[in-house]
Amino acid sequence: MSKTYQTRRRHARQAAEDVAVPHTVTMAMEHIAASMKDGLLALAVQSGLAVMFALLEEDVSALCGPRGKHNPDRSAVRHGHDAGSVVLGGRKLPIRRPRVRTADGTGEISIPAYDVFSSTEILDEMALGKMLGKLSTRRYRLGLEPVGTSVEQASTGTSKSAISRRFVAATERALAEMISADLSGLDLAALMLDGVHFGEHTCIVALGIGIDGTKYPLALVEGSTENATLARELIVGLRERGLDVTAPILVVLDGSKALRRAVLDV
Repeated sequence: MSKTYQTRRRHARQAAEDVAVPHTVTMAMEHIAASMKDGLLALAVQSGLAVMFALLEEDVSALCGPRGKHNPDRSAVRHGHDAGSVVLGGRKLPIRRPRVRTADGTGEISIPAYDVFSSTEILDEMALGKMLGKLSTRRYRLGLEPVGTSVEQASTGTSKSAISRRFVAATERALAEMISADLSGLDLAALMLDGVHFGEHTCIVALGIGIDGTKYPLALVEGSTENATLARELIVGLRERGLDVTAPILVVLDGSKALRRAVLDV
């Protein structure tokens, strides 16, 4: 009876050892538990970073072939790692990015996944959105979503000066897109022209209203006064960009004789 009991205990102990959690899984679970202290979003960020690094390695393998397998016909080779950064939740996060060079060593080859993850366009858009939402450059960091203590401490690009530069760049780009957009497809019911004064400067602004009531910012020009020449320049620009000035349209002014003169001239 005793021998049977000992045999069963030995078998049970062996079975427990067979299903024991591997060391790597245990470490991963400890890392997850640490991330959970910062909240679910921080955990998702850590998981997303792991996926990102996996995608980077996949791109490197696609360019250079599997690691450790010699291929005399390969056109690219691994070239270690270098300092880089990716965009994460309105921040720039420094990472060690993989490098790939041509097999003959003549040049660097870009990694598609890294080009996507390191693009800063989303940073400019986020800075523009938060500034238009009346969040100051000093308080920009407070308006970002939590990503975990370790990521927050390592991140950059959220200083007052950095956000100010991104806001300027984003507004310049948005303005350039607005004043160069094709207007030939617009069916406007009304065109509103008005002068807006900023200190010693004047901007004449054009706003279109579609048949369905949608408002379209069309253009603006800057000058020292609200004069007919400035207004005429704006309206001519609208015509050259495709706006139909031959069809009947309601033009709304603020009573300025200069704006009226420009509208009649064009």
